[in-house]
This record gives sequence, C-alpha cells and structure tokens, in this order.
Amino acid sequence: MLLVKATAKTKGVKAKDVKGLLPLMILMVIIFLMILFWENELYEEVASSTIEHLHVDYPQSNISVRYCNHMILQRMIKEPDNTCKKEHVFIHERPRKINSVCTSPKKKACRNHSSVLCFQSETRFKMTVCKLIGGLRYPTCRYHISPTEGFILVTCSDIGPVTIQRYVE
Repeated sequence: MLLVKATAKTKGVKAKDVKGLLPLMILMVIIFLMILFWENELYEEVASSTIEHLHVDYPQSNISVRYCNHMILQRMIKEPDNTCKKEHVFIHERPRKINSVCTSPKKKACRNHSSVLCFQSETRFKMTVCKLIGGLRYPTCRYHISPTEGFILVTCSDIGPVTIQRYVE
C-alpha cells in the first residue's frame, strides 16, 4: 500500500514545474506572432508592386486638383531608395484590356533589355502622365499632370503584364 502511494505522488505535475515552462511558452507565442506579421508584410509588398496597383486607375478617380500628387502619395509610388520617380503613368482602362496586351502580335526587344520582349498595345489607352516638377525624396514629390492617349509597351509573364516599359503617344 505504501508503494502505491509513493508512485501516485511522482506521477503528478507540480505547479513549480509549470512556472519554469511559462517563459518558454511566452517566447513561442512571440515568435509565432512575429512570423505571422512578417508573412503579411511580404504579401503586402508583392500586392503593392503589381501593375494594377501601380499603374491602373479605372474608372479614373474623381480628383480634380493635384491628381498626380494625390495618387502617388496614396499608392506610395517611389524609387527603391525613397527618391521621387521622375515620371509615372496611370492608365484609365479596364485591367482585362491591359492584360490583353500580352497577346498582341506587336512584339519587339525592350529598351535596355535586348533579350526581353515587349508587347505593344494595339489600341490607344487613356492615361495620365505625371512628371516630377519638385521635390527629391518621397513624400515631398510634386508632379505636373498631362492627360494623354497612347500605346503602352509591357513585359509579360505567363499570368499577364509584369512591368510597363514606356508609352508611345
């Protein structure tokens, strides 16, 4: 009988043993939360660098004054080193129509990328060209607005346009 009693005492978990695990459990929760937030930030970076986010404004936003300044701030458009972009284009056309440029028969070598093909749109798109007139570092950039129509040249992947190389009026 005495032997059974001693065995029962050794099988139980003591409160002081759990206290030693508490810092480890807190550390594991912190690491889990850090990984979760880090993964979301990576997704946001990828999503915010798509052609649709950077260049498509369809239907065109109803901003009558300082359109370029507003759009570039709203979409956080800047160079990787946080300097102002010299020029940026917003296309006022359905994303589906922009995606169809990748099936255009008008192909040519892209500027500065002799091995990469650019596809030119077969129709003109309404767009707004924003040209830098003041400021050096984001967010102090100031732009001049130029509404225009023109053809776009894009690089493509299997899923659609990747970058807008330039536009031709």
